[in-house]
Amino acid sequence: MACFSAIGVSGVVPSSTSFKTRDLPFLPLSLSFSSTISGEKITWKASSGSHRRVPVIVSPKAVSDSRNGQTCLDPDASRSVLGIILGGGAGTRLYPLTKKRAKPAVPLGANYRLIDIPAYASNLGGYKNEGFVEVLAAQQSPENPNWFQGTADAVRQYLWLFEEHNVLEYLVLAGDHLYRMDYERFIQAHRETDADITVAALPMDEKRATAFGLMKIDEEGRIIEFAEKPKGEQLKAMKVDTTILGLDDERAKEMPYIASMGIYVVSKDVMLDLLRDKFPGANDFGSEIIPGATSLGLRVQAYLYDGYWEDIGTIEAFYNANLGITKKPVPDFSFYDRSSPIYTQPRYLPPSKMLDADVTDSVIGEGCVIKNCKIHHSVVGLRSCISEGAIIEDTLLMGADYYETDADRRFLMAKGSVPIGIGKNSHIKRAIIDKNARIGDNVKIINGDNVQEAARETDGYFIKSGIVTVIKDALIPSGTII
Repeated sequence: MACFSAIGVSGVVPSSTSFKTRDLPFLPLSLSFSSTISGEKITWKASSGSHRRVPVIVSPKAVSDSRNGQTCLDPDASRSVLGIILGGGAGTRLYPLTKKRAKPAVPLGANYRLIDIPAYASNLGGYKNEGFVEVLAAQQSPENPNWFQGTADAVRQYLWLFEEHNVLEYLVLAGDHLYRMDYERFIQAHRETDADITVAALPMDEKRATAFGLMKIDEEGRIIEFAEKPKGEQLKAMKVDTTILGLDDERAKEMPYIASMGIYVVSKDVMLDLLRDKFPGANDFGSEIIPGATSLGLRVQAYLYDGYWEDIGTIEAFYNANLGITKKPVPDFSFYDRSSPIYTQPRYLPPSKMLDADVTDSVIGEGCVIKNCKIHHSVVGLRSCISEGAIIEDTLLMGADYYETDADRRFLMAKGSVPIGIGKNSHIKRAIIDKNARIGDNVKIINGDNVQEAARETDGYFIKSGIVTVIKDALIPSGTII
């Protein structure tokens, strides 16, 4: 039985960002891992006096997310692995997108939400009538009066539930990353190397390295040193020759660090021992549990992933990840992969309607009404309404949660207010327009002065990294220039 539980790490989450049914809908789901057999084989030899299998040769290339590797799990992952999706914290770096919703509930790619990615982006290979998804909220109890204090603490507080499942490993995933990984290969690498913990890792450049846990590995891919978000001299000390990952010399110079993706496979007994006995006060996997396990001499293994992956932790990263799906000829991340479909809440919306519109290099969500306007290199979310003469460039429109009736729109305009959507002759460039925003006629959101940072919450918008973000439910009056 493949089981996925979502946990919101909300020790520092205000009540306004807690999970809500509307913001983060979950239905019972059937999940099953598929097996893909191809290419190379791994040679095994028996270990005397033990039933555990020992690989003859273990190298980073043998434990990487390669399409040429063989996948053959015994027992099958669908019956032996419990998945745990961590919902994320307050999402302060993504504010104001997280002002009224939890981070995994932030809309993505016109039709989806961030939580859809870890739940479905793996190579599940079909659905069967088994398994479930269960939402586990932060709570207080007589034994523990505190809310979740971090990733490790969130898992610790629900160990009483997780240990009831007869599984071999826990697969710990983050609810705010954009990537597509075959989790079955990840689990196989954990078993092949006889690891206690396996950490998904990828090469990283110096500019972004300070935002991640960094590691050094030996020739077998075993983690020998781990530093969480190092800076200065500590960062320089974590520099390694990443040709060990299979990178060529030029790319290894560009990416001289090995970063943790915050995704783990942990053997069940090891997880229980570390969280309850060895580190009962540790709150975080990256900064406490993983380095602690390494110092105890446990086998902490790196699983090398070199595909597309983005930690959508900032407004700029979120903006670029969304606009990346419009890239030609092949997007950075594709929602059109037949072998690994990504599912979301069914909304049963009508097809989008475009009337005399000029749309280029863009993605349009369900249920939109677009009239005589120009849209270029943009993502238009579901139920978006764009009026005549509007120009949308390099922009993410998140759409709306509901339609307004014609009577509602006439009433709003009669009293001088603005309906949901983009008004007539408005020009929006390099911006994020959150859901249910009301943009009046002849509005210009173009950041002509190239302002990099500004907090204008009372006016309905923020500017971060030069990107204007209009807040959910905000009203931008007609004639406004931002």
